[in-house]
Amino acid sequence: MSLPFRFVVLAAATLMAGSAQNIAGDWQGTLKPAPGGQLHLLLHISKAADGSLKATFDSLDQDAPAIPISSISLKDSKLTFASDEIHGSYEGKVNADASAIEGTWTQGKPMQLNLVRAAKPSDIDGAWEGTLDVGQKLRLVLHLTTTQSGLEADLDSPDQGAAGIAATSVKRDAASLTVEIAMIGAKFQGTVSKDGATIEGTFSQGGGAFPLTVARKSATKPGAKAPEPRRPQNPQKPYPYRAEDLKYPNAQAGIQLAGTLTIPPGKGPFPAVVLITGSGQQDRDESLLGHKPFLVLSDYLTRKGIVVLRSDDRGAGGSGGNFAASTSADFATDV
Repeated sequence: MSLPFRFVVLAAATLMAGSAQNIAGDWQGTLKPAPGGQLHLLLHISKAADGSLKATFDSLDQDAPAIPISSISLKDSKLTFASDEIHGSYEGKVNADASAIEGTWTQGKPMQLNLVRAAKPSDIDGAWEGTLDVGQKLRLVLHLTTTQSGLEADLDSPDQGAAGIAATSVKRDAASLTVEIAMIGAKFQGTVSKDGATIEGTFSQGGGAFPLTVARKSATKPGAKAPEPRRPQNPQKPYPYRAEDLKYPNAQAGIQLAGTLTIPPGKGPFPAVVLITGSGQQDRDESLLGHKPFLVLSDYLTRKGIVVLRSDDRGAGGSGGNFAASTSADFATDV
């Protein structure tokens, strides 16, 4: 009789241990949305006294800190969370000792995203910006991140529309830093200044060598708070046209959709356009990381004499319906 009793106790203890996984803390991972490109992410999870979880995450290479996570849960080692602000979601499995999470990030398309406990940042972690003079001036941004495997880096060239070019090796010896990027046949060799504010060196590519000094972007200094990004392209009220918030039915789906109609001044008739969002759930402004591209587009078109309707996708903003349970054919009826 004693053997079955011991088995039951052991099973209960195992169950309790599994349900007591502590995932509070900082987690890091790398997304690879395109070949040769990568985005370093830092997930911050906190646990309240009642056991509920809260979280935010940073997209380090996009200088986007504290992106809010609207919902997060852990059940039977399965971690799920979602960010309404950027219309993305994650589903992963926490390993037995809560040191790693394997899963998938979905934002328009699914991408593998494995997370590990974040390593302590080095004194040169962050974004470094400089200008390369090769006959024409090109801005470069070097992102350095400490991972469990050591330093990693990637490079942006904003003037060429290139971002997240992954380095193949990063070596640091005291103040000396070497970053090699095989994909573009480039190497940066520099020396970190004593005050840690600049890295002065040489950028080599295609047989040429050019002086390059990069300075730390102030928002990425350890412990520094990123300034609120300026969005000068976003129109400011009062607008020189009418903007009416409205709702209209999709009778076939039995739901109400919410949107904004902007109407030029004067007497019509006017040409009209409907702005349609792409993949992933979007609000009427197609808001993403502080940008509102549909607000900008509708403002421009309406100022040119065109009526514009932009609407929240079903299940977003003021629109009814279930986005996750719908197909592209359903979305077509919304349009």
